[in-house]
Amino acid sequence: MDIDAANATAVGRMMESRPILRGVAPAREAIPGMASNLLLHAGPPIEWARMSGPLRGAVVGALLFEGLAKDEAGATKMVERGEVRFEPCHHHHAVGPMAGVISPSMAVYVLEDVTHERKTFSGLNEGYGKVLRYGAFSPEVLQRLRWMNDTLGPMIGEALASGDGLDVRAAIAEALHMADEGHNRNKAGSLLFLKFLAPRIARLKAGSEAKAEVLQFIGDNALSILNPVMAACKAMTEAGHGVEGSTVVTTMARNGTDFGIRVSGLGDAWFTAPAAVPDGLYFPGFSAADANPDIGDSAITETAGIGGFAMATAPAIVTFVGGTPRDAVNATLEMYEITVAEHKSFTLPPLDFRGTPTGIDIRKVVELGIAPRINTGIAHRLPGVGQVGAGLVRPPMAIFEQALLAFAERYGLQ
Repeated sequence: MDIDAANATAVGRMMESRPILRGVAPAREAIPGMASNLLLHAGPPIEWARMSGPLRGAVVGALLFEGLAKDEAGATKMVERGEVRFEPCHHHHAVGPMAGVISPSMAVYVLEDVTHERKTFSGLNEGYGKVLRYGAFSPEVLQRLRWMNDTLGPMIGEALASGDGLDVRAAIAEALHMADEGHNRNKAGSLLFLKFLAPRIARLKAGSEAKAEVLQFIGDNALSILNPVMAACKAMTEAGHGVEGSTVVTTMARNGTDFGIRVSGLGDAWFTAPAAVPDGLYFPGFSAADANPDIGDSAITETAGIGGFAMATAPAIVTFVGGTPRDAVNATLEMYEITVAEHKSFTLPPLDFRGTPTGIDIRKVVELGIAPRINTGIAHRLPGVGQVGAGLVRPPMAIFEQALLAFAERYGLQ
């Protein structure tokens, strides 16, 4: 068995993927398998009893948003009575940042990988502060979500429908040349997103105040493009999944309790271990004692070769996650040690336009003892509080060791 050839095939499919942002639609209409009593969440599978504070808070908020419960107590009772089902976003071709909760009525981005003819999905980004994805569910959080569903989403959807969709792979490539890394720093990408949408929104028949409100919301949110980028990275990594004999990681995800990975040549099996608390910078009044263990599907960006793997091109990221510009360069250089290719489309000006390190190889991770680097936000451990900082985290080495043992057993390499 030629593992290197299998890995070249997997990563080649990832790099050939070309996801186009096509539209916005309610989750129940767009996402396969979505049901009225189903909530999708970030990370590997988990049940209510083991859910962390921010994920529980997002579940409560989603049930309030759907009108299925009137208050936190009512939402909790619904879950405890078994009236709500939970499944990972990743099981439905979707991704969600932080808690990652997607409920049936929520508007989602719809992306089409025109190379491999598959669709992927993500919710709309709420911006910073107290937001559902960090477990907040206060009235202002729910009011913002309803405005996003009733005004923001339909207007972006109508704008996208008025012409060709947004080539997200091309947008990522351009943003990397403008000092983004595609995960925690998306300032340039979000401005490119605004530039793409603004003329189309201006031509819509909606009232000028509504259009101005939407444009300002997109422009004020430096994470506006993160969710489409995540869905694009999901399309890329799905394209590389299911290659017999491949040791390439195609999913890295966290639910606030467990960190899980999936591997191209090992089907849909999850390999999990307890998630770590990120090492980072905290907002005033908060410290590591307030932090929840790592959470979110946004590590799909690193899985596809950007985010923490592209830090060399985004020196300003260190002001958000700590360290120095040289640390950012070193982070990228280290990731070349555990990957199998350099990306053909994602290149880094500070490294003479070298392609980003792409295709995490579980063999190299275990052999070298180097775990992937991930940029991440930090959620408060209690529901309802929200974001308290941002930083860096690495997956537990145990999950790569588990995966490698499973690979050896499956392919008779022991």
